[in-house]
Amino acid sequence: MYPDHTHQPPDERAIEVHQPTPLPPAVTFPAPVVPVQPGSVPAVASIVLPDGRVVTGYAINPVHPEPVAAKPAVSRAAVNVALGGVGFLAVCGGLILLTSFIAALTAFITQLIILAAVIFGGWIAVQIFSASGHQDGTTVNIRKATFKRNHFHG
Repeated sequence: MYPDHTHQPPDERAIEVHQPTPLPPAVTFPAPVVPVQPGSVPAVASIVLPDGRVVTGYAINPVHPEPVAAKPAVSRAAVNVALGGVGFLAVCGGLILLTSFIAALTAFITQLIILAAVIFGGWIAVQIFSASGHQDGTTVNIRKATFKRNHFHG
């Protein structure tokens, strides 16, 4: 027995040959043109095929794809991170300047307090020492005085 379950070898089986039926050459007729108003497209278009059949359908405008927006060279996330870094640096610089300003202001106020203490202390010293000269009392001028045995001889 053979693989196709027949008792004949494959080369001895009856072979049927089918010849294609030739088609008569097609006669080409130009498709009739439907008059169209200038500047407008009819809602329904009809076409007459060469064998006389009429095909009617809607006129479809060709679909134009939307223009693809050019992708930026740098992503938005990278730009946001960079701008955040610039803002952070500006804030840090401002804080450093603010700290320096506060330190300078503190030093200036300290110097003003010290200057006021020196001036006020000097004024008080002048008042104390000059007041002793204006008191009433005896003025003794000592010239060529001699001290002998803790006794004054003038």
